[in-house]
Amino acid sequence: MKHLQWFPGHMTAAMRMMEENLKAVDGVMIVLDARAPRASLNSKLDKLFINKKVLYVLNKCDLIESNDIKRTIAEFSEENKEVIAVSAMDKRAVDLLYNKIFSLLKEKLDNNKRKGVFKPIRIMVAGIPNTGKSTIINALCGGKKTITGNKAGVTKGKQWVRLRELELLDTPGTMPPAFDNQVLAKHLAYIGSMNDANIDFNDLAYELLNELKDRYPDLLKNKYGIDDLSVETLEIFNAICTRRGFLRKGAEYDYERCATAIIDDFRKGRIGKIILD
Repeated sequence: MKHLQWFPGHMTAAMRMMEENLKAVDGVMIVLDARAPRASLNSKLDKLFINKKVLYVLNKCDLIESNDIKRTIAEFSEENKEVIAVSAMDKRAVDLLYNKIFSLLKEKLDNNKRKGVFKPIRIMVAGIPNTGKSTIINALCGGKKTITGNKAGVTKGKQWVRLRELELLDTPGTMPPAFDNQVLAKHLAYIGSMNDANIDFNDLAYELLNELKDRYPDLLKNKYGIDDLSVETLEIFNAICTRRGFLRKGAEYDYERCATAIIDDFRKGRIGKIILD
């Protein structure tokens, strides 16, 4: 698979915009995809927010097993990172997130009260593309306030969203400018955080199958009815093409349609609950 890289020009502007708005916010919420929590981290954001209270939100936690959620939370906590796991579709989890934000900034709130200042807490919402930042904001607001989408790069500029006690600054997704770790880069491609138009889906699906046959063989067998995973990954790809009817004239394998279906199955959790890193 060719070297993965995606850093559109607007992301440079986004980083600059976030830096310019740091003084206007009390804290930061960095949204990660629970299926790829390490790949979702952007070290440039960590450096940018070093002097702010930061809450890491493991979104889409309904797509991984509970023991993986606990392990990831424990790992982040050991690194002194404030972290919470949520699914933006779960109202109870969103309520816990709301309370966690105010708990994180309790000192700030207490100081304001002592000074007789009563104003909303302002939080910048950041992260890589397609982790669900806008969806979480909408869930916290109890309705559709921002633009959402299931592809990378939907939010292009900043958007302030106001609640009575909370003001949220939605920001565009930002990627690291260089992917030194291509394993993590592939994980970002699997979850849809890179621009699909720049990716060869045949290669991507092949790499995903290769990874799943080693780490989640039972899920792969159950989803696609494949008994023998000891064969080459291409043979597994061929078997899925046959079983799903992705064939061209002359019984040629239609890898393009099959690859799109495999990636879609993964992204929508139809293969099973999978954590990548």
